[in-house]
Amino acid sequence: MKNIRNFCIIAHIDHGKSTLADRLLEETKTVSDREAQAQVLDDMDIERERGITIKSHAIQMDYLKDGEKYILNLIDTPGHVDFSYEVSRSIAACEGALLIVDATQGIQAQTISNLYLAIDNDLEIIPILNKMDMPNAMPEEVKDQIEDLLGCDRDDIIEASGKTGLGVNQILDTIVEKVEAPKGELNDNLQALIFDSTYNSFRGVITYVRMYNGKIKKGDTVKFVSTDSEYKVDEVGVLRLQPEERKEICAGDVGYLILGIKKSTEVKVGDTVTSVESPCEKAIEGFEEVKPMVYAGIYPIDSEDYEDLRASMEKLQLNDASLTFEPESSLALGFGFRCGFLGMLHMEIVQERLDREFNMNVITTVPNVMYMAYTRKGEVFEMHNPSDMPEPTVLDKIEEPYIKAQIISQADYIGQIMSLCLEKRGTLTNQEYISPTRVELSFEMPLGEIVFDFYDKLKSITKGYASFDYYQIGFRPSKLVKLDILLNGESVDALSTLIHNDNAVYWGRRMCEKLKDLIPRQQFDIAIQGAIGAKIISRETVKAVRKDVTAKCYGGDITRKRKLLEKQKKGKKRMKQVGNVEVPQKAFLAVLKLD
Repeated sequence: MKNIRNFCIIAHIDHGKSTLADRLLEETKTVSDREAQAQVLDDMDIERERGITIKSHAIQMDYLKDGEKYILNLIDTPGHVDFSYEVSRSIAACEGALLIVDATQGIQAQTISNLYLAIDNDLEIIPILNKMDMPNAMPEEVKDQIEDLLGCDRDDIIEASGKTGLGVNQILDTIVEKVEAPKGELNDNLQALIFDSTYNSFRGVITYVRMYNGKIKKGDTVKFVSTDSEYKVDEVGVLRLQPEERKEICAGDVGYLILGIKKSTEVKVGDTVTSVESPCEKAIEGFEEVKPMVYAGIYPIDSEDYEDLRASMEKLQLNDASLTFEPESSLALGFGFRCGFLGMLHMEIVQERLDREFNMNVITTVPNVMYMAYTRKGEVFEMHNPSDMPEPTVLDKIEEPYIKAQIISQADYIGQIMSLCLEKRGTLTNQEYISPTRVELSFEMPLGEIVFDFYDKLKSITKGYASFDYYQIGFRPSKLVKLDILLNGESVDALSTLIHNDNAVYWGRRMCEKLKDLIPRQQFDIAIQGAIGAKIISRETVKAVRKDVTAKCYGGDITRKRKLLEKQKKGKKRMKQVGNVEVPQKAFLAVLKLD
């Protein structure tokens, strides 16, 4: 066990951690030349196309130092703020972390928040300055930033390049020297932590574990502490590029178990695995429960696909433990699910994965956040959906979630960032210069305001330079109203939103204008209205497609034309009573992109 090292890689998005992981795998001969490709650990198509890491990936490497063989377990983590839950799980399974900072961009918001996660877990931090081969690298300036942040010696910072392989050997040596070997007893009762799982259609659920005490071999009977279920071990092994079967895995190892589990709900990430004969005394302290930030409804386009969608979501949840969902129904869309996501990118990725991996065509409703409603009788309940809002007569107040946002940017863009945050009801709490040209701004603002397009706007006004990170700081009272969209007097519940009173009229007008362009014309006029309670605040009309019934009358008496027009009017009126308006999928998507 003294020759095992477990470490993860943490960095801001696009600082080159997946490329550096490739060099580590090549240097330790874990990946053969035939298998080598760029970002070898990013195995999803979406990850490759977008150049981001979505899932944590564990892989084992062998390294020889001074004639002694060491086993290094590397866990590559995502860098985007929406996937910080994945990072917290990886950190829980490690003793050390490589903190990678891009020499051309310096320290950014997500670097800081991931670093705090690692420090809270008492990990050994190894600072690395990546992309040293770039002509625009600023090593001295960025080293100053790392020194201020970590309080480490300047000589401890390793200069490296994922592209050229500079510094890779030094990194491997430092991991062996500085990262502690895992603590644990081989002869103790079995105790292992589940940190991830995935679904295989032939083998069932494959569970990834980090071993703390004891050992597991094929044929053992184990049980999960939180569900109290017992299973027989079909196969154990370690995670190389492909899973590799072993006779047993022992304390300190990171490996996988195949237990013949068919139902995805039985495996809970963060659970403890122990032996049936001699169970461990207490479960391992897991990582924090996932807190969804954004809620949206996902409905199948064809209502017959509801059960298939449920099965797909359960399998997807295995691979993405931060997705939460529960059934709900809507008048406009039928049966579907209310899903909780960590952010807008997470929501987009889930939609795309449902489409690619499970061939599910789905409609997503307007996303919103969770609010707390207080009634006059003193009851308190959570509102995940605008339709949960109580009647104004019984409602006392609504509280909405607030966040603390940290934005790091070039000093030139302070004015634009401030005006964007103030427009989103934010208040500036702190402004600090990290270096002469870089500034860190802290804001307190409602989470509901950043759900839609805040991140996109921030990136465009700062030409992609700003980095953004946030965490929740609790609930505060707010003046919110429910905005309904009516088509011919009928409310479309899937388009309802909860919105701040000051923005309601503008938002209602924009929604109506957008829907007017998207809803196809019918044989009768369609009234699109925005309403708050019984008060109509905006209206647009989609004009009827009408046949020219007076075309055959040339000249002659006006009463003949009027008679034909009256007859047509009656027909239109009757049609309006029986006709209903289908809202196309494009309309739901367009509402998400209102700027």
